[in-house]
Amino acid sequence: MRFNWNYDYIKGSKLAYIFSIILTVAGIVSLLWLGLNYAVDFKSGSNVDITVSKAITTEQINPIIKDMGVKEGDVHITPGADRVNVRFSNVLVEDQESKFKQEFSKLDPKASYEVNTVDPEMAKELERNAIYAVLIASIGIMIYVAIRFEWRFAVAAVISIFHDAFVVISVFSIFRLEVNLTFITAVLTIVGFSINDTIVIFDRIRENLRFAKKSTKADLREVVNHSLAQTMTRSLNTTFTVFIASLCLFIFGGESIRMFSLAMVIGTFFGAYSSIFIAAPLWFTLKSKQVNKPKTAAKASN
Repeated sequence: MRFNWNYDYIKGSKLAYIFSIILTVAGIVSLLWLGLNYAVDFKSGSNVDITVSKAITTEQINPIIKDMGVKEGDVHITPGADRVNVRFSNVLVEDQESKFKQEFSKLDPKASYEVNTVDPEMAKELERNAIYAVLIASIGIMIYVAIRFEWRFAVAAVISIFHDAFVVISVFSIFRLEVNLTFITAVLTIVGFSINDTIVIFDRIRENLRFAKKSTKADLREVVNHSLAQTMTRSLNTTFTVFIASLCLFIFGGESIRMFSLAMVIGTFFGAYSSIFIAAPLWFTLKSKQVNKPKTAAKASN
């Protein structure tokens, strides 16, 4: 069964712009007010990952935390059927770590422990490197698209991928979801997936431009809408495949990749959305100004 994807995507992009601006503003407010809920990877502290032989509740662990002289507000406990994670905001000294293991072993003698500690300098370095990774990837993409196509395509593509990355970051900030190293991996993966989808659409636009009449803004509009309609089935099929795979990982995967999977679920959806309703219409806006220039010049000469 073939669907008719003919639609005025340029017209629909106006609503998409409004939605994206609202989402961006909400994200900026959330980041300024709440910030990100960093995991131990990005802030100093100790993370105790415990493999247990029976279910241990938060209520059972709280007395151990209290006896250690640590405030409950400085500890985040994630209980599970076969795994318990206890994250301390401060770095545990050797005596505190030994006492915690000793007391916890009374609850489960078969428990095994993995303790990861991050000092403040390392946390800051990891945060800086994560930002650099996203920026360098974006700059590299912009240079590639500018060489392969033209600068207008590059500008539209980079704004689109920044939009996708920022939406995911905003959602994690608003809902206080944990940001760890796997989250950064997910953001970079989303950037790659989004630009791949965008490049396919841009390539079709460039190909159609060779044979299309492009003397007016309406001509360009028709080229963009037609190109999007031609690539729509491919874009949706790819997006749906990645979306379902990410959703299954989120539902059935382990705790260690849960935030990665969730970021991929959100990013996959917005990656397709931005390629269709932001990147291509934004290129049209930039290109249409060039089309109108000769007419303006002609009027001025008369």
